[in-house]
Order: sequence, then C-alpha cells, then structure tokens
Amino acid sequence: MLRRLTLFLASNGRITDFIRRKGMSTGFARRFVAGETLDEAVQAIVELNRAGMTASLDFLGESITDRGEAGKAAGHYLEILDAISRASIRCNISVKLTQLGLDIDLSIALENMRHILTKAKEYEIFVRIDMEGSRYTELTLEAFRQLHREFGNGVGPVLQSYLYRTEADLESLMPLKPNVRLCKGAYMEPPEVAFPDKADVDKNYVRLLEKLLLEAGYTGIATHDEAIIRHARRFIADKRIGQERFEFQMLYGIRRDLQARLVREGYKLRVYVPYGSQWLPYFMRRLGERPANLWFVLRNVFKG
Repeated sequence: MLRRLTLFLASNGRITDFIRRKGMSTGFARRFVAGETLDEAVQAIVELNRAGMTASLDFLGESITDRGEAGKAAGHYLEILDAISRASIRCNISVKLTQLGLDIDLSIALENMRHILTKAKEYEIFVRIDMEGSRYTELTLEAFRQLHREFGNGVGPVLQSYLYRTEADLESLMPLKPNVRLCKGAYMEPPEVAFPDKADVDKNYVRLLEKLLLEAGYTGIATHDEAIIRHARRFIADKRIGQERFEFQMLYGIRRDLQARLVREGYKLRVYVPYGSQWLPYFMRRLGERPANLWFVLRNVFKG
C-alpha cells in the first residue's frame, strides 16, 4: 500500500511540482538530500566525519541518453574526487552507470568509468557502482567484472536482496572476493523478478549477508532494519569476524539515532550522501520505503 501511495504521489503533478519547487528552499527535502551543490555536500560530510562517520558521495542523476551529457557527468565526478582530496574528508563515491551513458551503450559507460577510476586510484578513493532497476542488473554486473579486472577492489558493486537472481549473482562474484554493498532494493519491480513480500526480502538479505561476511573481501551492511542489524551483530560476534571486514551503511537523514548509536558502540558507519539538482527521483524512492518519510512530506505539502 505504501508503495502504491508513493506512486500516486509521483504521478500527481501538483504534489511533484510542489516538492520540486519547495523541497530545498523550505528544507524538507534536505532531510534526505545534502543540497544541490558540491560545496553543500562536502560540508555535510565534514559534519558526519566530526561525528565519527564516513560517507559515500553520490551526484544525483540517471538515465542520461546524450553522450555529451554523460561525459559531463563523468567530468563532474572528477571534480568531486578533487574536492574530496582538497577537503581531506573520509569519503568514497557512488556512481550510477545510466548517468554515464549505459542507456546509450555499455562501452560508453565503461569509458567514463575508467576516467573516474583512474583518478580515484591516484587519490586512493573507493568507487561504488550503484545498482539500478532490474533491467540493468546484468549489464551493471558485467561492467563491474570488466572494471574489477583493471582496478581490482578499488571498485565494488551493490546487490539487492529483493531480486530472485541475487543469490546466483553473489555465487558468481565470490571468486573475486569483492567489496559489496548489500541493500534490500528500492525500485518498483514485478513479482516475476523480485520477492513481493517483505518477509522474503528480509530472509534473503540475511542469507546473502551471512555468505558475504564469511567469504567476501569486504561487506557494506546497508540497512536501517534493526532486527537485521541485531542479527548481523550476533553473527559477527559468533564467527569472530574482524572490524576490517565490514561496515554498517545507512542513508543520509534516515535513522540518525541509530547511526549515532552504532558509532558509540564502536562500529564503522558510512552514510550515503546524495546531492545535486536532479534529486526528485531519489527523493521519491525514499518516500516509498518508510511510512514516517511519507507522512513527513505530506504534512509539508498540505501546509503549502
């Protein structure tokens, strides 16, 4: 029901226009998005670092179908890497391949990724390849395999536990000992490709997580689900898995109390920090994940 309501909001011109016009200026979009400029994003990460957290910086944008625009997006990521180095912030970057031309051709996205990874290697900054909707899963994993051959574990993929195929994908990646971010998945998917029930998504998440913690090179435990976090902590303690093998990861603005608690208890915590003018699609996906997010925005909409 929550996702259906979010889809209704996304298709309602009055609401999306309001969110686009007022989301940043009145502040409610800033709960989930660090701002529209790189300077705003860097300042947000400075504050996170002061609180004992690291970050993954994401320049928002996707589904670019013009080669020149894809090249510009790649160029902006080079500027981001320079800014991370200048500011001496503890931060890596997250990149969507459709922002770099995947919808045009895989070779274009790979060319742009190689420019980004070459500079990232100079700065010793890790690059995460974000996972998008299921129609991109195979191409994204193929891109990762090609780039891993050239850049090793300076690059890593995201896996989504709501897809049926993910367990087989993980098995195929294990020989690489990859650095993997495991999340549940935030895109609308048909029941033919994804578990429709949350309980099955959660069960698959735990199964995949245990395998990653035992066999992967490094695991990003990307969830705000306290039951899964408790299970992960018990499993890590029982198997005596070292802190150098994993970190918890959460989204900017969501469960800040839980983020702070994990840091106080001595765990590594990385916050995914999005910014940029193309923030609306990301923002709408966040609304579909938790009722509290949705009601927070609806209150602001009807105030306006």
